[in-house]
Amino acid sequence: MALPTLADVLPSAALSLSAKKGGRLLPKARTVVVLLVDGLGDQLLAASSGHAPFLRRLREHTHSRTLTSGFPSTTATSLGMLGTGLLPGAHGLVGLEVLDPDRDRVFNELMWDPEVDPRRWQPAPTVFEQVVATGRDVFRIGPAFFDGSGLTEAVQRGGQFIAARSLEERVDVAIAAARRSQGALIYVYWGDLDKIGHEQGCRSWNWTGELERIDACAQQLAAGLPGNCLMVVTADHGMVDVPFENRLDLANEPEMLTGVRHLGGEPRSLQLYCENGAADDVAAAWHARVGGDMVVVTREQAVAENWFGPVSPHVLPRIGDVVTAATGPVAVVDSRTARPQVLRLLGLHGSRTSVETEIPMLVHQS
Repeated sequence: MALPTLADVLPSAALSLSAKKGGRLLPKARTVVVLLVDGLGDQLLAASSGHAPFLRRLREHTHSRTLTSGFPSTTATSLGMLGTGLLPGAHGLVGLEVLDPDRDRVFNELMWDPEVDPRRWQPAPTVFEQVVATGRDVFRIGPAFFDGSGLTEAVQRGGQFIAARSLEERVDVAIAAARRSQGALIYVYWGDLDKIGHEQGCRSWNWTGELERIDACAQQLAAGLPGNCLMVVTADHGMVDVPFENRLDLANEPEMLTGVRHLGGEPRSLQLYCENGAADDVAAAWHARVGGDMVVVTREQAVAENWFGPVSPHVLPRIGDVVTAATGPVAVVDSRTARPQVLRLLGLHGSRTSVETEIPMLVHQS
């Protein structure tokens, strides 16, 4: 049986606020607080559960379970799932670096591009907008630069944004919002675990130290909520440490770029936008070179195999003509164009392995 996905979390929270008996994943509650910890893969959490005793106990709740993120397992795509309740092929944020077909230009969906209208790029109503339309409060708590950003406007618009810096401050703001509201959906984002995993590795002492901090803050949040509230802790993806000797540099592999017009995606899930008629040859060349470490398929194969979920017609040309997915601790980089700080990242994600796609949904009921 297929796992529920990250796209089920906020719709289930909305049902919890409105239905007499709650939804399929969550029971009824007056207020639901969703804490998203960027990079907290379910397998990573299980392996380090001794550093997170409170989160470990939450696994015993009836409604706690393992979810799956979408493909690619990357923040922009996953936040699209969370915010819209749709799979990637429907919400259209199908990669970190993705082609805008109207301009034949690749842009970064985390950083965004001011020439791309986020509401045209992702026109479906967000779950936050739908909850606001029912008369309930929505509070979104995160760093100030999220407010009004392209990604936020695309997939997390709706309700009131409250800027807060530290995780402890965000917890305090969430508790205050829950106490003063008569019924609300409250969303809290925290990104430092992902940052540490990228820079120092997801098996490092720094990573587990940050996990301990998150565990303490989650316990503080749960303790501070009024009665008849739910707290849901989830994530957008997991992560793997990729040794630098396991990285193929396209700067040294010019034959792999023959027929490739643009490179999209990211090192563990590159998407190749090809010259007209070149997709099959490009796929064959990549399969011959990296097929032992990566799955290499054409766009048509990826869509037929449901990698992105059902794909809307307007989303189809955003997906690479050739799509790759690493199966082991490997990556493909391009030192000609990548920033040095990106090339230095140890922890990576984006592919379809279970350590990258399996995420927790941990529930506390007050």
